Amino acid sequence: MSLAVVYSRALHGIAAPQVTVEVHLSNGLPSLSIVGLAETAVKESKDRVRGAILNSRYEFFPRRITINLAPADLPKDGGRFDLPVAIGLLAASGQIPNDDFSDYEMMGELALSGELRPVRGVLPAAIHAHAAGRALIVPRANADEAAMVNGLRVLPADHLLDVCAHFSKSTPLAAHALQQQMQASDEIPDLSDVRGQPHAKRALEIAAAGGHSLLMLGPPGTGKTMLASRLPGIMPTMSEAEALEAAVVASISDHGFSSSNWGRRSFRAPHHTASGVALVGGGSVPRPGEISLAHQGVLFLDELPEFDRKVLEVLREPLESGTITISRAARQAEFPARFQLIAAMNPCPCGYHEQANGRCRCTSEQVQRYRARVSGPVLDRIDMHIQVNSVSQSMLRAGADDPSAESSARVRDRVERAHRIQRERSGVSNARLGSAQTTRFCRLSSEGERLMEQALERLGLSARAYHRILRVARTIADLAESEAIQIPHLTEAISYRRLDRQNATN
Repeated sequence: MSLAVVYSRALHGIAAPQVTVEVHLSNGLPSLSIVGLAETAVKESKDRVRGAILNSRYEFFPRRITINLAPADLPKDGGRFDLPVAIGLLAASGQIPNDDFSDYEMMGELALSGELRPVRGVLPAAIHAHAAGRALIVPRANADEAAMVNGLRVLPADHLLDVCAHFSKSTPLAAHALQQQMQASDEIPDLSDVRGQPHAKRALEIAAAGGHSLLMLGPPGTGKTMLASRLPGIMPTMSEAEALEAAVVASISDHGFSSSNWGRRSFRAPHHTASGVALVGGGSVPRPGEISLAHQGVLFLDELPEFDRKVLEVLREPLESGTITISRAARQAEFPARFQLIAAMNPCPCGYHEQANGRCRCTSEQVQRYRARVSGPVLDRIDMHIQVNSVSQSMLRAGADDPSAESSARVRDRVERAHRIQRERSGVSNARLGSAQTTRFCRLSSEGERLMEQALERLGLSARAYHRILRVARTIADLAESEAIQIPHLTEAISYRRLDRQNATN
């Protein structure tokens, strides 16, 4: 039989659609053609496959060879189809048994020696292979990643000869057992390292408990970056579904996924010179950007006003929807982007506005122009704005005697309890409550209603800011394990809208 059919998976955003690799050998002038919307890297596979087959001591017959990658209208790229093409050629030429391959899917790039090299995007392929009820053959370097899918039979191989031996039934491939590497606790910066700043630590705890975005405003050297880098260590433990979503995004990225990072909240801190495409993703073949790589983790934007204004504007829709759709002329891809935004900025160009040392020489126009680099709609979408002041020398020397120097573990315990309350009540964190859910779960007393009316009038809050204050107050009440939002909870939540209060004063 001169026709062989092998199954593999393409990569399209975070999806992995099935690709049927059909290999046909016929009489005629020797040639090899690959059809099915294959891009350059796929077309070049014929040379890699030929070298791998010959160096594995198999025959590469001089026949008319046609390789069809179906469906024909799905773009295919990368070297992931080398292995299924090689197996299809060997099966079609009768050098290995041409049995039914319907119980297997395979992918992997071939070296000229026949050695299997890893490819990206194995995890989404593994999810779809498990749903299809097939075993997955992958390079050994991708085995741990594929084995993250519970119940999937993963068959790792080092060489083309290993896969041929499996189908020849001489040496079957052994199923892979995941040896998950657990994250070491000392790899995460601890909150106790930050001296002083009890107000900022409290805001960070609230942000972690409810999934709220946070803007820290303060002079240089006050610990804004230190605080932000410690947020992943106090965030709630990821659920299995959340960990899998984050792992899928990492799998399709250029850096790939490591099993040692399973369940770990990512912390992305792009430089302020990053472009809009770098932040949201893009390219002729759409790739995830920083906001997607921070999915279920933290996106830290230091020196917020130094980012290009157009770059910051692209964050507006993802902050609300939690997804980003990249549209190009030939392709469209959707990536998840449920990140927690933490931003930091100086109060003025020199950084020392309103400081007691009198170092600031910026005029009011310069301060206003500097802060106006961040638009009102972007600021309105950030739940909490706080001031981070300088720390006294005595506080820096306090060390372990600092009463506010709680460890991340202790803070995380409180955050976990509050997060559990939110999940049991609404199924989502407070920051993700919709308008109807906010009205239902963030009810105020008559006194609370009057307080919010005064805040709306004096601060000129938008409807969006009004709902965000209610959600933050709901989180503060959850941390206090209070069923109702009390006046102290609401007052504290209003105090975290510093920029609104400053604008109202000005």
